Amino acid sequence: MRQPLPPLTSTVRAVPVQRRSLPRPRTGRHAATGGERAGRRLYVIDGIRLVAALMVAVHHYAGTHRVNQPGNVVWGRPVSEIMPNVFHVASYGWIGVEIFFVISGFVICMSCWGRGPRQFFVSRVIRLYPAYWFAIVFTTAVLVAVPGVWERLRLREILLNLTMLQSGSAVPNVDGVYWTLWSELRFYLLFMVVVAMGLTYRRVVVFCCVWGAAAMLAPVSDLRLMELVANPEGAWYFIAGLALYLMHRFGQDLLLWGILGMAWLMGQMELGERIDTVEHVSGWRGATLIFTVFLLFMVAVALGYTDRVRGKWLVTAGALTYPLYLVHYTAGTAAISRLRDQMDARLLVAVVIAGFLILSWLIHRFVERPVSLKLKNGLDTSFARLRNAAN
Repeated sequence: MRQPLPPLTSTVRAVPVQRRSLPRPRTGRHAATGGERAGRRLYVIDGIRLVAALMVAVHHYAGTHRVNQPGNVVWGRPVSEIMPNVFHVASYGWIGVEIFFVISGFVICMSCWGRGPRQFFVSRVIRLYPAYWFAIVFTTAVLVAVPGVWERLRLREILLNLTMLQSGSAVPNVDGVYWTLWSELRFYLLFMVVVAMGLTYRRVVVFCCVWGAAAMLAPVSDLRLMELVANPEGAWYFIAGLALYLMHRFGQDLLLWGILGMAWLMGQMELGERIDTVEHVSGWRGATLIFTVFLLFMVAVALGYTDRVRGKWLVTAGALTYPLYLVHYTAGTAAISRLRDQMDARLLVAVVIAGFLILSWLIHRFVERPVSLKLKNGLDTSFARLRNAAN
């Protein structure tokens, strides 16, 4: 059975009546087995993550404002002149980042349920750092080998990037895409509080409401620290993911629909602001339509309509996503700048993406797996010593 929501209580002051349990409405195609589904892998999410990463990659190669400028160092001339149809589609690929944030909220809540803060901390370290460390070394090597496209940071700045905390010290990123990791880290820090208390339906709902309120107030509060912690640019995407997971685990209700609706309203506003201030290449209506379709699809995932979608290849697709995101941008645009006169532009974009997919699999197989295992063993040992020392 689907795990029940907290029971409703009612008080009758007149004549006592016999209580009887009311049947809960079916909330999805597999509502009767929702409790069992709560612990299962959702293969379709692995596929969505790879699609989002490919959207971002195509955008960076053929859809940004930068590559559409005359004389840009990547293509030499506006990409809309080279491949106008591709540019029109690729100009919306940046929404893959917002998709990542929603999925992150969903997956983090799912993976942390029933776990403590120590397990949460270890899981995040072994998931984020091995591929990230490799990406910094790889990207720096590419910048040395292919100068003139991107500025290479000073050695002390590169070394600080290894912490993943460079944004907190106002130090540039080795690769521009790392800005999203700063949003992720702030989400983890906030969610750690709920994990330490123990995840429940009520606590996650309260967290969504409190964080959402803080994110709305932060821009007008004139408090730099509040804006830093509340992360108004990304908060509502993570909140949407949390609400969707609660739908998946406990079933839908009006409160969760309200949180998701609020996340959509705040999200569409944020999409428009990002278009106006950063992207400059796409329209608000198209971006909002894509975001809306994605959220509706995630509702279908949460309610069980995609449970039959399975396959080991989807697990592999999910494993490629993070390494691909980390290494594709700076190194990929540098490669395009050197190869743009050697082959058709569309073929070049396809070849570069295929090459980075292969590299991503190699990173996952020969970097992430072994280094993550060693990190986990080392951290488990360290926490065991810490626990024994406290006694």
